[in-house]
Amino acid sequence: MDITVETTVAAPIAQVWRAYTSPEDIKRWNAASPDWHTTAAAVDLRVGGAFSSRMEAKDGSMGFDFAGTYTAVTENEMIEYVFGERRARSVFAQTPQGVRLTVSFDPENQYPVEQQRQGWQAILDSFKRYVEAGA
Repeated sequence: MDITVETTVAAPIAQVWRAYTSPEDIKRWNAASPDWHTTAAAVDLRVGGAFSSRMEAKDGSMGFDFAGTYTAVTENEMIEYVFGERRARSVFAQTPQGVRLTVSFDPENQYPVEQQRQGWQAILDSFKRYVEAGA
């Protein structure tokens, strides 16, 4: 995994975990910018379980599906998954400032690495704002 993004969320780890793994919560925070939104999400949070989300531009001009399979799950600690030929890992660590969430993933070949990093970081920043606002 070549790209890593990170944030620290000032909230209890159980709240952070729930917001990260609940389909209803995912639909509220999973967007890189205000002109996008997630219209559908499904989570079967277990090894071998599937996940999916549908992200769309709010103006209807484009959209895409993000889906994969969980390969490792340790509640309140770590989630690993595959999507297509790529892998990703989310690690949750309690710190004095809150929960440090680190997401590492394999880059894809279509977009520059820095653009991918910025997009995933923007989604993580949206997650932090959502949880800290009382999710």
